[in-house]
Amino acid sequence: MIHTPAKPSVLFVCVHNAGRSQMAAAFLDHLARGRIEVRSAGSAPADSINPAAVAAMSEVGVDMSTATPKVLTPEAVQESDVVITMGCGDACPIFPGKRYEDWQLDDPAGRGIEAVRPIRDEIRARIETLIAELLPNER
Repeated sequence: MIHTPAKPSVLFVCVHNAGRSQMAAAFLDHLARGRIEVRSAGSAPADSINPAAVAAMSEVGVDMSTATPKVLTPEAVQESDVVITMGCGDACPIFPGKRYEDWQLDDPAGRGIEAVRPIRDEIRARIETLIAELLPNER
């Protein structure tokens, strides 16, 4: 019997879980086509997703309209192989053996779609690199 390793899992964290982390999670889910488990959360979740982020993602064929901000839990961090933070400072619990990255990205909160597009495109480029790192044999 061939052992297949479990799917890699990634958690995206920002403060409100309404813009950057949601766009990153949506891109990873879309581009990895189910080969990577995807989570996102916020240290102080907003009431709803940033509408400019939803619109910007819709322009590139990714539907985020049903996403909802979720609160960050220690369990979500513990269950993830890679934790990517986006401006949440020290709010993210640290567990040994996890891969942590901090992506310095502008916050799309309160900005129009013109300002969100470059953030979206930067997130997509980083997601494509992340997929290549996590699934090196699946090109």
